[in-house]
Amino acid sequence: MGGREDSEPPLKRVKVTLTESKNSSDHSSITDPVASSLGDYMARPLPSQGDEETIGKTGVIKRSEFIKVITRALYSLGYDKTGAILEEESGIPMHSSLVNLFMQQVMDGKWDDSVATLRAIDFLDEKTMKSASFVILEQKFFELLKKEKMVAALDTLRNEIVPLRVNVNTVHELAACMISPLQPVQLEPSSQDTDGASTRSKILEKLQKLLPAALFIPGHRLERLVEQALDVQRDACVFHNTFDSDLSLYSDHQCGRHQIPSQTSQILHAHSDEIWFLQFSHNGKYLASSSKDQSSIIWEVKGDGQVSLKHVLTGHQKPVLTVSWSPDDRQLLTCGLEEVIRRWDVTSGECLHVYEKNGVGLISCGWFPDGRGIFSGMADKSICLWDLDGLELECWKGQRTLKISDMAITDDGKRIINICRETTILLLDREAKFERLIEEDEVITSFSLSKDNKFLLVNLINQEIHLWSIESEPKVVSKYKGHKRARFVIRSCFGGFEQAFIASGSEDSQVYIWHRGSGELLLALPGHSGAVNCVSWNPVNLHMLASASDDRTIRVWGLDHLNLRRKVSQSNGIARLAHQFNGRT
Repeated sequence: MGGREDSEPPLKRVKVTLTESKNSSDHSSITDPVASSLGDYMARPLPSQGDEETIGKTGVIKRSEFIKVITRALYSLGYDKTGAILEEESGIPMHSSLVNLFMQQVMDGKWDDSVATLRAIDFLDEKTMKSASFVILEQKFFELLKKEKMVAALDTLRNEIVPLRVNVNTVHELAACMISPLQPVQLEPSSQDTDGASTRSKILEKLQKLLPAALFIPGHRLERLVEQALDVQRDACVFHNTFDSDLSLYSDHQCGRHQIPSQTSQILHAHSDEIWFLQFSHNGKYLASSSKDQSSIIWEVKGDGQVSLKHVLTGHQKPVLTVSWSPDDRQLLTCGLEEVIRRWDVTSGECLHVYEKNGVGLISCGWFPDGRGIFSGMADKSICLWDLDGLELECWKGQRTLKISDMAITDDGKRIINICRETTILLLDREAKFERLIEEDEVITSFSLSKDNKFLLVNLINQEIHLWSIESEPKVVSKYKGHKRARFVIRSCFGGFEQAFIASGSEDSQVYIWHRGSGELLLALPGHSGAVNCVSWNPVNLHMLASASDDRTIRVWGLDHLNLRRKVSQSNGIARLAHQFNGRT
């Protein structure tokens, strides 16, 4: 919106001319006569017209603060004339004349004058005063040093900076500059460049962060207040499932159930037996499914949201348990039931490699984060890692996995996560050779790792789903109930905006969706005629969900457009009613 970057209001607005203060040298004493002329610029109470008045229905917004924040925003956006007019018309200056003088002195490099003015400003505690003085005097020191005025620089250090008794380590570094002026010192970037208006603007920004907001209205304050309001509205929206770009300032935000995929948009028929697993690719452009019919299928998600068959992958001699997308989505792994793992090219549908181990079946699979290798759970309860050519790199033997097991690896490649016993999940740190366990009271049937690697979604035999935080000490942070599970492995997933929802299959032929934070059951979606074994939420299209069932079909779920049309639609930021009610628009 604005014409320039955020900065202080133009200094031409400062009512003080350069002849009104002493034109002192860079190393003059801070007891200059300029201090005696500060009475005219002392901060005074604002005129009564804006001091006590409030605006808004609740009366909590002070009129003077409101106007100052708006003025600050206008200057930040580059509307200098408009900001000046608002100050004049309202009678409420954004800064006191004393603060304006202080800013002018900093920009002019009148360091001693600015320190004296700083001390004349009311409401500053001793700590703030010293910290701000240090910033000013440090810059004075560097400028003297650059001009090779070594005596004056030493005098500033000894008699002005050291007596402040703050930032002792930095003081030592400044002293080192005196000994070796050419030796670079590890100070803040703004301290290195010691010349020009740009540097002094940075010093002013640094001072603004130290001094009270009532004296210096923080930059972008209005934007921050508006962002906070939008954050509150978004967080309060139970059904929130839209990108931030859809938020508007024109009306309060409320998504409603219509923003959650709840309507069948497609039914995919291609498998000839129960479908056990499915997963969208990371880029959301593909969907892969695996079946008891010993095949896997790669489906393509078109630009209009329609899903079409791309490749049928055959070659397994047993039912295909699971699939796993490579990090770049160019390849796919398929894992047979205690059989082999096959690696496929997504574009051509060609099988690139078969991974197997004599006498031992493979039961799960996944990729290294860099895509240069794979890992698998084995029927002998070990975990093996291979390079892409099939060379075994590592193998952890012992009670590491079960015959039916999910596996995951964190994005940094450091931790492998696996079900190691019926009620236990193993968190194996490859580098530290350290193991941590997640213990449940009930049998674990499956799990899913969150996109940020901080949470684990664990499905249990007792018809509960537990959300575990695994960032530090593992702990259960939420529980989800309502779906049915008696005989089969039922899988759940994270999904929606910032993975704010939990979706799960169920043996009652429905798909269940909960709010992740509250645990509230939001929707139960009927449609399938057999147990729903697995669900996957498109990571790119927030409004697309897929479910796989024993009825041999995949259902693709989208928005309920009939109800969506009944809601308030938005076009070009203007809200309008998009349906008729009682015959009236």
